[in-house]
Amino acid sequence: MKRILIAFFVAFALGLFCMSCPAAAVSPAVTVTVRNPIDVARPSETVVLRAADLRRLLTVDDIRRVHVYDQLSGQDLLTQAVDTNDDGVFEELIFQADFAPKETRKFVLVVGERHIPRPEDFKAYGRFVQERRDDFAWENDRIAHRMYGAALETWAQEPLTSSAVDVWTKRVPRLVVNNWYMVDDYHQDHGEGGDFYSAGTTRGCGGNGIWAGNRLYPSANFHGSRLLANGPIRVMFELIYPAWDAAGVRISEVKRITLDAGQNFNRFESRYRVENGSRELTDAIGIRKGPSPSMSASRERASLRTWEALPGDAGSLGQAVILDPANLLAFTEDQSNFLVTAKIPANGTIAYYAGFGWGKNGFPTVEDWDRYVAQYAARLRSPVEVTVAAR
Repeated sequence: MKRILIAFFVAFALGLFCMSCPAAAVSPAVTVTVRNPIDVARPSETVVLRAADLRRLLTVDDIRRVHVYDQLSGQDLLTQAVDTNDDGVFEELIFQADFAPKETRKFVLVVGERHIPRPEDFKAYGRFVQERRDDFAWENDRIAHRMYGAALETWAQEPLTSSAVDVWTKRVPRLVVNNWYMVDDYHQDHGEGGDFYSAGTTRGCGGNGIWAGNRLYPSANFHGSRLLANGPIRVMFELIYPAWDAAGVRISEVKRITLDAGQNFNRFESRYRVENGSRELTDAIGIRKGPSPSMSASRERASLRTWEALPGDAGSLGQAVILDPANLLAFTEDQSNFLVTAKIPANGTIAYYAGFGWGKNGFPTVEDWDRYVAQYAARLRSPVEVTVAAR
């Protein structure tokens, strides 16, 4: 009886939508079936639809006009069109839903007026912060980060040469980056969290570099940036690192970083280019050695995890890196970092995931963080299965 009522509600909602949107009344509808293949819950799972499929099946040119209805609740879900290569054409449409272990859910796609998200809908955001000596800062509803640009290298007040990934802990789901920079008092917790983490010249939370001769050769600060997607669901951008010397080899890098709403892990993708000769390269991804940290590594999950106490009463912090097991070489360390090394494929591009969890925002114990890391690694190994078909 409950399923019948839900189906009636969805049909009624879609009928009202079509009546209010003439374009939808003459456009075909599409069903998207999404299956979670593993016995692990997937909160805030991002479902990616190919724009080419939507244009063909829905006969729509602007995919921002596509509405995604949850067949279970009838809700018109938040969506985001993504231009993955900055060519002015959207290649993907994304939305999010929660999936129980091994659950299959269906969604209905129809065409209507373009939905403009409200400011309060945004759960992911990033920007180049020139007023703070070339930071690039980004966040979602759970975590926040920043990395350092060229102007910081020569800043008279506090110069820093580093390609570390800095951590800003937050305890509220709303976006805080703009306000924290504006007020400039983010080393104190005023109820939202704060900056209690010192990345310095370490790798911070998932920074990387070339590993050669048992030594790390990181880049300096980024000298250019490009914002590709900026919410409400996904922030995606690139940082450009000019060539540096790695044991006699000149290497340049373009680093693409992607963070989705509801997640504690970023996707990092480094595209390396060798500028003199050719050589097989090894990447090293690191987590800084904080005060009295504990560390564990799993070859099965290709993951490296740390847990440490932040200064004062700022609580505990868990950090982790997750690799493709096919690329994993070894776990090692240097004076400042715990490291995992990985072979860089022949095309010079390697991807991995790195992120953190704060004791004051969902991870009170190391066991909670370990559980999240293990489940996230399982989700990466077994992505959701998406089928798109005309109704």
